[in-house]
Amino acid sequence: MITIEEKSNLVNIAVMGEFSITDFKQFEEHALYKLKGGGKINLLFDLRGMLSYTPDVAWEEIKFFSREHNHDFSKIAVVTDDQWLTWQAWLSRLFVDADIRAFGDYAQAQDWAQK
Repeated sequence: MITIEEKSNLVNIAVMGEFSITDFKQFEEHALYKLKGGGKINLLFDLRGMLSYTPDVAWEEIKFFSREHNHDFSKIAVVTDDQWLTWQAWLSRLFVDADIRAFGDYAQAQDWAQK
């Protein structure tokens, strides 16, 4: 399950439990709507409550960020204490033309992503 909050140029996504393809499509819909306004947007993914994600989410994420929208985002903040997710965020820098950073502290991530 996810929650999505929008503020000016920021889309804030919090994941709780399993991150499913339905959740990803919901995120994608919000992000695409924001992108219609023109210019780049920033993303804040709070993954502290995520327990797992389905394999189709991983594939959709690759398609969405690396193939279809690799130049549409300025900043992507990932909040997690999971070393594997931190490593994935770092690896994503190879495919997305955005400043991607992992944070352990939500307030720091939000402050950075809103600027």
